[in-house]
Amino acid sequence: MAKDVLTEARKLMRLRFFEKAIITLEARSSYYEDNFDYYLLLAIAYLYTGDTGSATVYFQKARQIRLTDTDLLLGQAALFLRRGDTARAIQYYLDILEYDPQNKIAHKAMEFIRTKGDYETICKWVDIGKIEEFYPSVGISPVKIMGVVIPLLACVLGFLLVFTFFPKAYTPSGNRVDLSELTLSIDERKNLQESNLSSGAYKYILSSSEIEESYLKAQKLFEEYRDNACQIEINRILNSNAVLSVKQKARLLMEFIEEPTFDTVKDVPSYKDVSDNPSLYLDCWVVWSGRISNVQQTENLFICDLLVGYETMQRVEGIVPLSFSVVPSIEVDKPVTVLAKIVSENGKMCLQGRAVYQSVKENLIKEFSFLC
Repeated sequence: MAKDVLTEARKLMRLRFFEKAIITLEARSSYYEDNFDYYLLLAIAYLYTGDTGSATVYFQKARQIRLTDTDLLLGQAALFLRRGDTARAIQYYLDILEYDPQNKIAHKAMEFIRTKGDYETICKWVDIGKIEEFYPSVGISPVKIMGVVIPLLACVLGFLLVFTFFPKAYTPSGNRVDLSELTLSIDERKNLQESNLSSGAYKYILSSSEIEESYLKAQKLFEEYRDNACQIEINRILNSNAVLSVKQKARLLMEFIEEPTFDTVKDVPSYKDVSDNPSLYLDCWVVWSGRISNVQQTENLFICDLLVGYETMQRVEGIVPLSFSVVPSIEVDKPVTVLAKIVSENGKMCLQGRAVYQSVKENLIKEFSFLC
């Protein structure tokens, strides 16, 4: 019987009859004491009805039984997102991606927070119901399927007719931006090296072929959205004996590089790589873990030292000054993972923080112990 009631509730929720699902489940509460699926279904149903208070209660009951279920974490993240607490929501989404790296809802929610996550937009999405895109999925309604399938079939037939009787349109190559203005001219290719090496101090003395290869490689890496690797090649050119015109074009290419997020950053260098050759990695982005110390905080500035690799408190790879222009929400006694840009201040390697992540697992365990 227990299975029948849960199955019936799921069917009702797929049909978007959330109130009926709640009535069905609540009527059997005495049979489902300490049942994770029962509490989770009730929590999700209440979430969809907008009763966030009841949803919170049942999510907490479910969490006392199981800590790391994806739908549970999605539901709790949605509660924080609804009220504009994007920092806490991101912590939950990152935990979800730790267990389920391909989770589409978590990725979509984090992109929403990155691009549209201001409080006014969140309130608007709550009002019009679009915020449900980030709720735990209850499946596709059969009614909705029928409403989509018939128009879709008509569209497919229309496409078949169009592509049968008309030639295909040209499809762009997929370049991020038009880099034609940054192509090396014939004269530049003939004169890629500075003729007088005594005019400056160069970290890298490159041949003409090496300069051209590095520049073309930077463009290719940029097209592949590998911005860190692209930045390394740009830095190699800027610190080399390449002529000024080539360096100027490399700097222009650098202006097109985009600021990454935790889930988009690629080719992340290690602390050892950077410390061994800091100039090569200047303006690259890193995702480093550790603990923080020597915190100094004002209304608009957060400064500390990041003890890289010290998250388990066994070994410190190195200590790097870290700053945030917007004060982040950090518990200083817990391990952190930061997304930060490598910069140089007074000749010393530093990090400009963009985002910070602290796992909620410890928090979950503490809350669970408290509730018990």
